[in-house]
Amino acid sequence: MRTAILVIAAICLGHLLHARQLAVNIKSFGATGDGTTLNSTFIQRAIDSCSSAGGGKVIVPAGRFLTGTIALKSNVTLMLERDAVIVGSTNVNDYRNLDPFTDGLGVDVGWALVVAVDAKNIAIEGEGAIDGQGKQLKEVQIATDTRPEGERWGRRPFLLRVVRCENVRVQGVKLMFSAAWTSHYFQCNRLHIEDVKIISHGVAHNDGMDIDGCQNVRISNCDIESGDDALCFKTTSSTMACKDIVVTGLRLKSGHGAIKMGTESMAPFENIKISNCHIYNTNNGGIKLLTVDGAHLRNVEISDITMVNVKTPILLRLGSRLSVFRKGKDVQQPTGTFENVVIRNVKAEAAADAQLKPPSGILITGVPGHYISNVTLDNISIKLAGGGNAAHSRQVVPEAIDKYPEVKTFGPLVPAYGIWARHVKGLKLNRISFTLDSNDVRPAIICEDGDAISITNCDIPSTTGAEAVIRLEQVNKATITGNKVEGNAAALVRVEKSDGKKIKVSQNRFSATSPVKYIHH
Repeated sequence: MRTAILVIAAICLGHLLHARQLAVNIKSFGATGDGTTLNSTFIQRAIDSCSSAGGGKVIVPAGRFLTGTIALKSNVTLMLERDAVIVGSTNVNDYRNLDPFTDGLGVDVGWALVVAVDAKNIAIEGEGAIDGQGKQLKEVQIATDTRPEGERWGRRPFLLRVVRCENVRVQGVKLMFSAAWTSHYFQCNRLHIEDVKIISHGVAHNDGMDIDGCQNVRISNCDIESGDDALCFKTTSSTMACKDIVVTGLRLKSGHGAIKMGTESMAPFENIKISNCHIYNTNNGGIKLLTVDGAHLRNVEISDITMVNVKTPILLRLGSRLSVFRKGKDVQQPTGTFENVVIRNVKAEAAADAQLKPPSGILITGVPGHYISNVTLDNISIKLAGGGNAAHSRQVVPEAIDKYPEVKTFGPLVPAYGIWARHVKGLKLNRISFTLDSNDVRPAIICEDGDAISITNCDIPSTTGAEAVIRLEQVNKATITGNKVEGNAAALVRVEKSDGKKIKVSQNRFSATSPVKYIHH
């Protein structure tokens, strides 16, 4: 009996080793790399055969292999050799939607070029590329699809979708010119993305990398140039959090936001660390942390970030839009929370031509009754254009409680040039510095409806004619100490709608007329 068991074990091990070493070439299944033959059936047969045999590698050799939707299966690695290109068909009818859902704009989406659903141990790797031909596909589509563009775009395929998969690796490949989102990972566990190059622009909604309700994620050394958000964390379902994620070493260029969290935000975002990233030429926010659909956003740390030519470096938002994205599968959530976030070691050069004119550096806002809590901003320097006048310093910013969370939602400008914060508790501002290209008489820092505010060791540049350097409106408790303030202003700190009993101002170096001015009205 013991001998028989050993023999069976040996046979099983042999089959396992064979499966690990199995490699099939898509050409052996009839695929042709001439750029015109539709290869969907041939590539799928290669994948299915490999998976049925226990798994292995499906090799895409040099050539341009035109295809519609292909679905990866468990234990299969799609290996793209050098000069190999999987090319997306320009006919939307060549694509399938294996996991439909609704995006944050209310559009039905989910079609994809390369897709995996409920699979384990899958990978896409190599030196080749996947090209979605997004611009060409759109041109063909609009010839027959007469719906408005806001509805029509959802029918276009994502380049890569990985849905409810476990142990996923994407390494070395180029992902190019998607017709919609470039890569979307939904509710995956143990996801590893490394050395991936994304170049995707030319049509709207070209998100680079969307991490949607995934856990145990590692992303490193990637280069993303996207027409829409570059690195975006979402939770389009309330059932699985974005959790236990480490990101490092990314270069990000974006037509919208570079590092973004929460335009779809039903389940939590927690235990996320992002570091050592360079953001450049980005049109709609460098770091944007948002929760507006009920998510708890907490225990997030972002550090060692550089930004060049970025419109509005930082936006933090807790709102109450409360959308539902998976029809019939989810229910509306109550307003979420935003707490325990640290952003440190950031050096940013803000674009002069921004969504807010004159531009501002950092926007932080909850909604009435729901506070952003325990946020620390430490060692942050921002270069700004300046140009704000006295009227700008009294701009009333809309609450926009249930609106889509964007910088422009709070426009056309905000009344502080450096940091404007509203509905906040436990906000710590330490070692913040600004430089201005021109005079700005708006306060450097404004806090409205706050408690336990700390402003320490900040370096405020010289301006002339300002009413105050720091304005506190309806702030219960604050500590302002160790700050260096150049130039002149009527007051270092102006306190409005508060008795000021718990506001402590000490050991600051300044040349303002008055250290604190209390306005009781």
